[in-house]
Amino acid sequence: MRPSATFDTHTIAEIQRAAETGIYAIRGFGAKRAVPHFDDLLFLGASMSRYPLEGYREACGTDVVLGTRYAQRPLRLDIPVTIAGMSFGALSANAKEALGRGASMVGTSTTTGDGGMTPEEREASDRLVYQYLPSRYGMNPDDLRRADAIEIVVGQGAKPGGGGMLLGQKISARVAEMRDLPAGIDQRSACRHPDWTGPDDLEIKIAELREITGWQVPIYVKVGASRPYYDTALAVKAGADVVVLDGMQGGTAATQEVFIEHVGIPTLAAIPPAVDALQELGVHRNGVQLVVSGGIRTGADVAKAIALGADAVSIGVAVLIALGDNSPALADEYAALGTAPGRYDAWHEGRDPAGISTQDPELEARLDPELGARRVANLLRVLTMEAQTIARACGKSHVHNLEPEDLVALTVEAAAMARVPLAGTSWVPGNPSTSPGGPQ
Repeated sequence: MRPSATFDTHTIAEIQRAAETGIYAIRGFGAKRAVPHFDDLLFLGASMSRYPLEGYREACGTDVVLGTRYAQRPLRLDIPVTIAGMSFGALSANAKEALGRGASMVGTSTTTGDGGMTPEEREASDRLVYQYLPSRYGMNPDDLRRADAIEIVVGQGAKPGGGGMLLGQKISARVAEMRDLPAGIDQRSACRHPDWTGPDDLEIKIAELREITGWQVPIYVKVGASRPYYDTALAVKAGADVVVLDGMQGGTAATQEVFIEHVGIPTLAAIPPAVDALQELGVHRNGVQLVVSGGIRTGADVAKAIALGADAVSIGVAVLIALGDNSPALADEYAALGTAPGRYDAWHEGRDPAGISTQDPELEARLDPELGARRVANLLRVLTMEAQTIARACGKSHVHNLEPEDLVALTVEAAAMARVPLAGTSWVPGNPSTSPGGPQ
């Protein structure tokens, strides 16, 4: 007897596990279900009706400035790819240092995550974004003033409306001291900020943070993709310099699997409504920048997000893989944990053989921050070069000149979400002014 479409092998195993243990499943890595994504879009390269640029002779810019609305010191990046917030606690100190070093090598930023700022991370990072989360773990005004930008986290793509978890085996003495927590005890991060209940309070909080930092640095607001039009509009009206939009494919160190797979909307579906809000408020690429995250893996993903209206993207899981997570060289050790390279997602357990998502001193020592930084920098360079290659092929002298007109979709769902024509037609599903037939 074979499993049914409704009760597949994984579902049956989860029911059995729940019945045996009485607890819900926790994991990391973000959504694994198939949803419309950037792979469902294609670029229309230049040929007769468009003029491509020669890669060896004609430049294609990649720089971006974040925080031009109010900050006296906006964040100037050489590339439109940044590193997302992943906490010290979820990641090892060596991993955080490696991310800072790697980002600095290519002229971009990294982000602290929950739990505060480590001295190693601050020293290694030329441009460091400090996350201000509902938990307030490790938060202090001195570190706020030492940051190059502040990111207020209202929600995350893997768990909009929910908080994360940090199991006791990862709360070492150092993590406990930074977070003012008891060592070795499971902790759940809050799902909402304790001192506000809506956008009016957010406006007050942004004003407070600007006063603390002397209006010097940009203030980001990060939201998990669920109602992107309204969330983006409210963030802008509250005074944000940058909106960070995190789709459901965004990774997480640890939360309930039911959250990861069933809450939020795909990144592809989230971008157009957010851009609508920015355009209607007159600030799209003219005062407020949009950073998109959640499932960004390749330079093609970067280029497609920018073409749909993002100013930059942020990556998390991809850089952990670049550091060495799920490396085939560790196949035997992953097998001892009951998994295999490419399938390891138990980041919350603190037993990562690569020394990345752990607080075990012996495992952490396996990760050389300098070597890890070079690997991260290599990935960021490749993503940028791939995005440039695509932009040149579309006749663009800067990646920010990419636009929806350069895209078509392979599926009806992706065409409707991204609001671009189905390939070979002029039809944009949901747009009554287009028709299924006609020239492209």
